[in-house]
Amino acid sequence: MKLFKIITLAILLIGYDTFACTTAIISGKFTKDGRPLLWKHRDSDEINNKIMYFNDGKYAYIGLVDAKDVEGNAIWVGCNSAGFAIMNAASYNLKTDTFALKDLEGELMKQALMECANIDEFETFLKNHKKPMGVEANFGVIDAKGGAAYFETNNFDYVKIDVNDTRIAPMGYVIRTNYSFTGKPDEGYGYIRYIAAEDLLYYASSINDISPEYIIQNMSRSLKHGLTGVNLKEEYTNHPEEPKFVMFEDFIPQNSSAASVVIEGVKQGESPEFTTMWAVVGWPLTSVVMPVWVAGKTAPILLLADKNNKSPLCNKALELKNKCFPIYRGNGYRYLNINVLYNGEQTGIMQQLKPLEDTIFKKTKTKIEGWRKDGMNEKTIKDYYQELDKMVINEFQNLFNL
Repeated sequence: MKLFKIITLAILLIGYDTFACTTAIISGKFTKDGRPLLWKHRDSDEINNKIMYFNDGKYAYIGLVDAKDVEGNAIWVGCNSAGFAIMNAASYNLKTDTFALKDLEGELMKQALMECANIDEFETFLKNHKKPMGVEANFGVIDAKGGAAYFETNNFDYVKIDVNDTRIAPMGYVIRTNYSFTGKPDEGYGYIRYIAAEDLLYYASSINDISPEYIIQNMSRSLKHGLTGVNLKEEYTNHPEEPKFVMFEDFIPQNSSAASVVIEGVKQGESPEFTTMWAVVGWPLTSVVMPVWVAGKTAPILLLADKNNKSPLCNKALELKNKCFPIYRGNGYRYLNINVLYNGEQTGIMQQLKPLEDTIFKKTKTKIEGWRKDGMNEKTIKDYYQELDKMVINEFQNLFNL
């Protein structure tokens, strides 16, 4: 019986780790350019993700979807044409009932994107939603009016956490992993990831450097452990051909990381069409960011489903990920060959991809500034998608023969 309990606990812990996420919302009052940011670093057993565009509701919207979800019935982070954006982090300390209905967060977020223009409407949406809702999550939302909030939500109720309230968020941001502050103490998951994210955001806030680039490049790909302080970026050797294995547990990026997305909102008075989804589809340590806009009515081809219903960029990223975790038997998935990502010869995957991603950020920021002056439309966005697709395809081919 004792052995059975140990095995059962181990299975449960693995399951919870699989559905882990690290998220944050930053008020526009505290970001580098005055626009609110919503970040979701997604961990899931569905490691194949894609971006989809929808026009089946009151508002058009884009969202991150599981590759196997052909129709896009569940959205895991997204934004709509009104500038409303939403994400979730599963919580494991909010449930107070015994109802079996659960895991409907993706369906709820899809419905919210179809119907809601702002945070007030989302709160009304939650109040009026059929109960039990089948959810246990920290829902994060921003809107085109500068609104920014979390809703710690269970089957029947919620608590709103206003990120613009300096009494709650004196540094202008709120972080949530896989527990809720209004839930049962010391339960849930992601306490160590929370510490890592807090340290990184606190530092960025102190130097006024909170931006999509900072979050993607310094948080989604942080290899510093929140508890031990070990930084895996310092563990590599000067000989990349030699494997250097390190334990890879409780970092913000994990073996189960499937994507990382930052949604950059707009300043009050700006058109919501400039709301930008910065999407890293695939394992974030071997993929690159690509921007997406609802007004484009699609996404870059690399992020869309191919004939096998998978994102081509995600496929490339997963192929590279396999090189990082070459041990498949036993607990091999817990051990990362850090030399594949970083090494003394500067030939690590992350080292080689950074110039490409830096270029994407720089070109896109210039493009957006031009659109703010001259206007943006479906054609100009699609033309830019084609330019980015070509650039990324060429670089992955040149660097990795993929």
